[in-house]
Amino acid sequence: MGVLKQVAEYLYIRKRDPNEKPSQWMKYMHGINRLSIILFLIALVIIAVKLFLRK
Repeated sequence: MGVLKQVAEYLYIRKRDPNEKPSQWMKYMHGINRLSIILFLIALVIIAVKLFLRK
């Protein structure tokens, strides 16, 4: 369940632990991960739409 927890935190569905000290590099990493997850989900939606419109 740790992976789902991280994804929820990246997409702002779940709040992060307030006691955790975030470093600047960790903020950059989370931002890049959030962007890649969002782009991946958009790509999946586009592929699904193309598959449904083709048939």
